[in-house]
Parts: sequence; C-alpha cells; structure tokens
Amino acid sequence: MTEGEQLRLDNIANTEHDIFALLRQRYSPRVFKSETIDKNHLNQLFEAIRWSASSNNLQPWRFIYAEKGTDAYQAIFDCLSDFNKTWAKNAPLLMLTAYKEKTDDGKENFHALHDLGLALGSMAVQAQYMEIALHHMAGVDWKKAQAVFSVPEGYHIATAVAMGYYGGELKDLPEALRDQETEQRKRMPLKEFAFKESWNGRSASY
Repeated sequence: MTEGEQLRLDNIANTEHDIFALLRQRYSPRVFKSETIDKNHLNQLFEAIRWSASSNNLQPWRFIYAEKGTDAYQAIFDCLSDFNKTWAKNAPLLMLTAYKEKTDDGKENFHALHDLGLALGSMAVQAQYMEIALHHMAGVDWKKAQAVFSVPEGYHIATAVAMGYYGGELKDLPEALRDQETEQRKRMPLKEFAFKESWNGRSASY
C-alpha cells in the first residue's frame, strides 16, 4: 500500500451521527493514481448522473471531459485558476460542468444549478463506491471555457472537476498543500444550518 492509498483510509470523517459509509469516506484529494479511468467505470459515473433527480425531469446538466495527454485536457487545465493548476495536473481526467439556463419554452430555469449540484452528488457517491475520487473546483475561468469549447448560447459553465482513482503520493503535491491533504476534516455543527420551525430562533409570521 502506497502512502497515497493509506492517506485515503486516514481521511474517513469523524461524524457526530452515523451515516452511510460511502459518505463518510468521500473526500476531495489533490493526488490520484496515474492510471486512466476505465471506460466502463466512466460510463457508470455518467449513468448515475442520468438517473439523478431534477426539477420536472429536465436534466439540465451538461459535461465536457478529457483524459490527460490530450489537447482537450490541456485546454480545460488552462481554464483553471492558478491555485488549482498547482495540483490538478495530477488528475488523469478533467471535466467541465455546465447547465442549461432556460426551459425549452424559454423560461428561466431557477433550479438548473441546484439540479447540476444534485447530479454531481450522485456521481460522487457512485464514484466513491468504485474507488474513484472527485475534486470539485470553483476556480475556473468559465468565460474562457465557454469560448474555447464553443459552448452554445443558453448554457453556462459552472465548475470544473478533477477525477482519478484514489491513491497517488503526497510528494506529487507542492509542499504547501501536503498538510491540507492530511489534516483532520471539519464541518460546521448541525445547529448552525438545520433550524427547526424558525430561522435560527428568529420569530416567524406563521
């Protein structure tokens, strides 16, 4: 077992309440095994997205992905923020996510971004089941990405994703990022975001 593989076992979340094991195990590494993701595995990941819930079953999500060593991979990489470029080169696959802004009858789809997030959540759980890690990135120049990949009007690039099998080595990261990869994972307490009957104790008008 490599240092990178052991790292995954050390990153199981210390949850306050018992939850599904795949959710406890899931995290966003910045190192991956170098091997290409199996085509059948990739199809399974997109199949998980295909069966995700969406408002009125509109399925507004769209994706552009590319494997390392291709011109398209480099084009996606070039759209990432400078910080993400310091580690995303470790990923065997990079992906851009997008959503359709309006319904077919021209109305604004207020829930499209929500549906994209829900779809990526489904992909994340399926990926975890298959020993595949996803690292979602907000740091992407979406305007550049839309121009480079000729994204049609009415669709909006939202995020980027680095993807690969769990593993890799810490030495592949810049030294400044190695501590972040091994530090204890933290989340805000439930009481700070789940409010019963009113907004955090504020008076309600019902």
